[in-house]
Amino acid sequence: MTATPTRTLASFVVETDDPPEWVMHEAKRTLVNLLAISVSASVHPSSARLLVWARAEGAARQARIIASDLETSPSLAALVNGFLAHLQDYDDTHYPTVLHPSAPVWPAALAAAEETRANGRDALVAFALGCEAACRIAMSVHPWHYDQGWHITGTVGVLGAAVAAGRLYGLDADQLTHALGFAGTQAGGVREVFGSDGKALHAGRAASNGVQSAEFARAGMTANPEILAGRRGFWAVLSPNGHNEDELLGGLGERWELQRNGLKPYANGVVSHPIQDGVIALRNEHGLTADQVTRISLRVCHLVPELMNRAAPTTGLEAKFSFQHCAAAALVDGAGHDAQFDLDRVLDPTIAELRSKVAFEIDPAIPEHEAYVTIELKDGRTVSTHVEHASGSPENPLTDEQLTEKFHALVEPVLGAERAQTLFDAAWSLDEAPDVTDLLGLTRP
Repeated sequence: MTATPTRTLASFVVETDDPPEWVMHEAKRTLVNLLAISVSASVHPSSARLLVWARAEGAARQARIIASDLETSPSLAALVNGFLAHLQDYDDTHYPTVLHPSAPVWPAALAAAEETRANGRDALVAFALGCEAACRIAMSVHPWHYDQGWHITGTVGVLGAAVAAGRLYGLDADQLTHALGFAGTQAGGVREVFGSDGKALHAGRAASNGVQSAEFARAGMTANPEILAGRRGFWAVLSPNGHNEDELLGGLGERWELQRNGLKPYANGVVSHPIQDGVIALRNEHGLTADQVTRISLRVCHLVPELMNRAAPTTGLEAKFSFQHCAAAALVDGAGHDAQFDLDRVLDPTIAELRSKVAFEIDPAIPEHEAYVTIELKDGRTVSTHVEHASGSPENPLTDEQLTEKFHALVEPVLGAERAQTLFDAAWSLDEAPDVTDLLGLTRP
């Protein structure tokens, strides 16, 4: 097969056996994070509804759904697990593309690993390579693709999921090229559904379609061998205003995009995180309460109003994409966990009134991880802060200790302290495990 951008990427995936140790450690961190948020999301009503649908499908019992007794087909397990991983918007984020790579890629890797009885280390390597592929494809179309309205987690995540599953299915470079072709022609998801279950379904469908794409290639089916650079390929159709091939292929194996991936401290749209950091910092430093505040003024990246301008959300999922709610809840509760997006917090009159006092201006020079926050008080005082790098961003990452705290805070209410610790230990030692089946079994209440 002729060397093309897609084929070159596929060859890199097939030929890479030993990612750097820091990459493997970061892959484990993403797994710990994904299991925590998925177990926590499993008790959400939307998750229960999707599980009812999955049971009715009656697929072959080859892969497990997180926090459930249901075993089903690899592609269906990947769909539900991808949905769980993205429902709370508590998953990781690749900067600057705002791709959420783990939600589509890890469920595909886990499903394929369980079907093939791959060992834990192979699953970690498959995730690392799938994540790398997804992030590089995302960078190759950044910012044009996202600016058009595509949800990059759905459109690019499917390609990373196909890579992870294809690696575990033992595809050669030609087969993996075809798997990417199948994945690319199924790329989809638009940002109009943000604030609804549709957003999480993008991640689920990407994971599921990625697994199926690898299955099709394993069965000997063929797709166009140049899905990225073809005349009517991914770049031409889904990013007609531009693409950058060097971001896809430059420094393969030397520069790893996981270095630009961050784990979230807040369960909402990532561009609001520096706002929440700033509000919480001022709240704690000055002992602020809602009744003292006359105005919260923000100077922010253009993506804040583009993605999160919902001044009067009516549901928890909408509130996750309301920077006004994120700022108000941060001042009232001093937090931005999933509890701050329960319906009672969305409808709380104190928070609702404070949302109306949040104003913003766009600064074109500010990136998505930075914000200036000013709070005006009834006594005439004004307090301000500048957040240069939001917590959880690559320049200010969650430590392993903070990730551990997040894990237990999310998992213990569902599984209990003892089982949560057992699951945590199993995730951290996955590289020593003979398979992933026991790990997934530990997620069941």
